[in-house]
Amino acid sequence: MAHFAQIIGGTVAQVIVVHNNDAPDEATGQAFIASLGLGGEWVQTSYNNNPIEGASRKKYAGIGDSWNGTVFISPQPYPSWTLDENHDWQPPTPKPDGDYIWNEAELEWVAI
Repeated sequence: MAHFAQIIGGTVAQVIVVHNNDAPDEATGQAFIASLGLGGEWVQTSYNNNPIEGASRKKYAGIGDSWNGTVFISPQPYPSWTLDENHDWQPPTPKPDGDYIWNEAELEWVAI
């Protein structure tokens, strides 16, 4: 089965499943979706991160993820975290080994 994410304003709004016979490639899948009357931008995504049209999409699209035209990016977990060059959210300080949770008010890791 092929999976397609609907992108609205750069954000994943929904993800649908399309039979492989109707989506042997991304363009054919997009045409099939349009034939169903589902408008908007649809981008193929993959559970096992198989390259699509030769490019990895980083992760399976989830509702609320952003789409930058190349990869799907998870929502920012905390306002202080920044996106690195690999499109991963990084805290202001690295997480120590062990069981910790992030305290955004104090901008620090707290042992649990």
